Amino acid sequence: MEYRNLGRSGCAVSALALGTMTFGAESDEACSHAQLDRFVEAGGTFIDTADVYSAGVSEEIVGRWLAARPAAVRDQVVIATKGRFPMGAGPNDAGLSRRHLDRALNASLRRLGVDCVDLYQVHAWDPLTPVEETLRFLDDAVRQGRIHYVGLSNYTAWQIQKTVDIADFRGLARPVTLQPQYSLMSREIEWEIVPACRAEGLGLLPWSPLGGGWLTGKYRRDQRPAGATRLGENPDRGVEAFDRRGAVERTWAIVDEVRAVAEERGASMAQVALAWLLDRPAVTSVILGARTVGQLEDNLGAAELRLSEAESARLDKVSDPGAADYPYGVLGLEQRGRNIRGGR
Repeated sequence: MEYRNLGRSGCAVSALALGTMTFGAESDEACSHAQLDRFVEAGGTFIDTADVYSAGVSEEIVGRWLAARPAAVRDQVVIATKGRFPMGAGPNDAGLSRRHLDRALNASLRRLGVDCVDLYQVHAWDPLTPVEETLRFLDDAVRQGRIHYVGLSNYTAWQIQKTVDIADFRGLARPVTLQPQYSLMSREIEWEIVPACRAEGLGLLPWSPLGGGWLTGKYRRDQRPAGATRLGENPDRGVEAFDRRGAVERTWAIVDEVRAVAEERGASMAQVALAWLLDRPAVTSVILGARTVGQLEDNLGAAELRLSEAESARLDKVSDPGAADYPYGVLGLEQRGRNIRGGR
């Protein structure tokens, strides 16, 4: 297992992280604990959860696992959680206000059974709360020893830049990571979000690295999903909606190319997709989300797989999202080049 720093911080984490959104939902407690044990056995140290995962049950499962393990194990793992979304029905039970985040963080600490969370991430932007209020709470929490580092999740480039600039100007704890959706299927963050993170030193923690299961090869053009898959349970679910993504030819071109590389390397499709993501600029740790120990075992194989430049280039080409000419595509680049050369 490779280890990388959380952005510009001095904290090292495993290049593969164990996501726990399935804990308490698709994975019961015994299965969840087995996943955690296998992950740590493989050299994994980074565990990511959130208060809204299974309405707090995911954090509780991780907390009971931590409590039952030796101090040597507890001391090695780096725990990340998130706050932002509703955990109640009241008007102050959501958002990034000091009031909500203080209660959310305290509740997460109780469920996890710890005094301090290593990485506390705001789960999404809040247009109603001043950024200064959120950052001052997070800075206070760092000073109080309740969290070690601050992270962002699901932010756009301008939101990242504004947050970092205000933190720097006010001398407050600076975010060290961003957790975005990122995979061969979803590369649009490369237009502005990745450059913003690289410029400001934020490490990327990609979620849904297998595109909701598309990059595992389980879906076929002529067969609607069924059975024990998220798509089978709910074919209209969010980013995984089969009718929407399956109707796009690019989807199947990516799947076919990942399958071809996997067959040539004697690896699984998931391992190839994860290996590609591990080599992307600014990526600190890729978050795995497994329902079973078997799925996790296969995903962990990506830690030992290194794609060649030619293989990565093939995957880059077929997964190119095809940005519009302006301002991201060829026309935009040419126009910006002319403006720079012309002094405007």
